[in-house]
Amino acid sequence: MALFCGVNLDLPLLPLPTAADPADATAPRLLIVYTGGTVGMAVNAAGELAPMELRHLDRQMPELARLPFRLALLSLPQPIDSSNVAPADWLFLAQLIGRHYADFDGFVVLHGTDTMAYSAAALGYILEHLGKPVVFTGAQVPVGANRSDAQRNLITALEIAAARHPRAGTVRVPEVCVFFNDELIRGTRAKKVESQQFAAFKSENYPPLARAGIGLEFADNSIRLLPAAGLKIHETLEARVAVLRLFPGITEAVVSAVLQVPGLRGCVLETYGSGNAPTAGWFLDCLADARRRGVWLLNVSQCEEGRVVQGKYETSARFAALGIVGGDDITTEAAVTKLMFVLGLGVGEARTRELLATDLRGEISP
Repeated sequence: MALFCGVNLDLPLLPLPTAADPADATAPRLLIVYTGGTVGMAVNAAGELAPMELRHLDRQMPELARLPFRLALLSLPQPIDSSNVAPADWLFLAQLIGRHYADFDGFVVLHGTDTMAYSAAALGYILEHLGKPVVFTGAQVPVGANRSDAQRNLITALEIAAARHPRAGTVRVPEVCVFFNDELIRGTRAKKVESQQFAAFKSENYPPLARAGIGLEFADNSIRLLPAAGLKIHETLEARVAVLRLFPGITEAVVSAVLQVPGLRGCVLETYGSGNAPTAGWFLDCLADARRRGVWLLNVSQCEEGRVVQGKYETSARFAALGIVGGDDITTEAAVTKLMFVLGLGVGEARTRELLATDLRGEISP
């Protein structure tokens, strides 16, 4: 029996009836992993939406029966509201995918929208040399409700996970991605931008990898095709990180409270514009003190577009000298999970700085 973080990896797989012949070895084999979220929620006794076990998915979505794929469903023992997702859950999910990696051609992860961008970015780092699609999706409206977007999102995510190049027959999207409302987004570029409309996610600083209309239109030049190598699943993340968002009038007490958290290993600084911040002596002293204590600082812009260019203005000129790493055009979600990933590697000062400043999974543009 395989265990990870005290949880059994040998979870039962439920085959779903589809149009594919179970004996047809050419039909794509896809695994749906249900973690929780709005897509599988129901109203509880208090009148609130709460996670439920997603059983009999084929009854709730009869459209699945028309798909030419061999499908199986794996549900976590206890569905997780995405607001409760933690780094240990990312590591467990990666191990689950690794457990079934050889048996399936692609994976679709049903996940809550609130932290989906964090989870997709984290899995992007953890699953190194990924050669198969891992597509995150979910819904703004539960699957059993009227006008739910669950059916369209899941059906298309499955089609993307099964997609092959028309001529070469190779995997079309060997990346961790987010599919939502007709757009496929790289996992390390996704950001949730809407809570009341179906277009919940945006691809920040990078074009979508595919769009779904009458057909699927893939942006093949934007998809990462890496040299073939065996999948490597990392097993350690450093969770002792923080985010410090600057605002006019921020005080020394606030900055110190964040940067002096006991045991803090890293902090994402959400700065202004192209990476600018106050030049007050107390502020720079707080950053210098954090660096002396070994806290890694990653400079990320609050802007949705553009990039950090440390030293472009006087207000960021001191950052490089203090040892602060510029995040270029990385998102906050990808920056937080990258800090957790890189610091979890335990590779020393010089290599840590190099990795934080380097594009690892398409999170930074050249």
